[in-house]
Amino acid sequence: MIFDNLVPKCPVQSPIIGSTGKQTESGVSASPTIMVVDDHRDIRDLVGRYLQEHGLRVLLADGGDAMKRQLRTHSVDLVVLDIMMPGDDGLTLCRYLREHTELPVILLTAMSEETDRIVGLEMGADDYLTKPFNPRELLARIKAVLRRTSALPPQRSPMAGQRLRFEGWTLDVDRHQLIDPEGVEVSLSTAEYKLLLAFLEHAGRVLSRDQLMDLTLGREADAFDRSIDNHVSRLRRKIDPDARNPRLIKTIWGGGYQWIASVKRAGE
Repeated sequence: MIFDNLVPKCPVQSPIIGSTGKQTESGVSASPTIMVVDDHRDIRDLVGRYLQEHGLRVLLADGGDAMKRQLRTHSVDLVVLDIMMPGDDGLTLCRYLREHTELPVILLTAMSEETDRIVGLEMGADDYLTKPFNPRELLARIKAVLRRTSALPPQRSPMAGQRLRFEGWTLDVDRHQLIDPEGVEVSLSTAEYKLLLAFLEHAGRVLSRDQLMDLTLGREADAFDRSIDNHVSRLRRKIDPDARNPRLIKTIWGGGYQWIASVKRAGE
């Protein structure tokens, strides 16, 4: 079954599709709520019906205005977002979601729009699927993204406006500046900054490579899972006196990495 070539037999009337409340054969819990944003009603209804049949609760929106209204009144776990829509397109709405929420986003893109897929991933989309698509693949991608995001340990609280201190170092979150114990600024790449912030936000927690990719590089890094090791090595060389015997970032064999130094916020 390929959605682009189908017309629904009976359109879904309600914007909310209820779930059975049971565990389905696909293994997906009925509790997650998926919002499907697409201006094509037939695709919207078919996606919604298929996800409902597999135990998910679904919200349907025909564009950005409807999406924003429903986000104000409903709890959502993931957004499936079409790129090609009139008015605010999917890339604009993806940017809005990244600025205002932490919701996972799966983009639906035309086969020929490679640039849009790349831009969407750079904006923070978690995955994408090209049209026409098989609904089983969409369900599998939803399951995978929900597994990744639900496995991430929670942050203590929003970090905006904070200065984080460790071992005499200071990370200014607003300015993206790292200051060493001598008061000298140490240059960090964007990836190194995001990696350091992820460690400081989750100090003491063991973070797998997949979790670190989600927290720092985004899902476009899937094919380069060794890049996390490279970024950790470069970060260690900048902040640890002896990168060969690191005191700040511990390697957990088979598990990932763990920040082991004490972290304080300015004023604590």
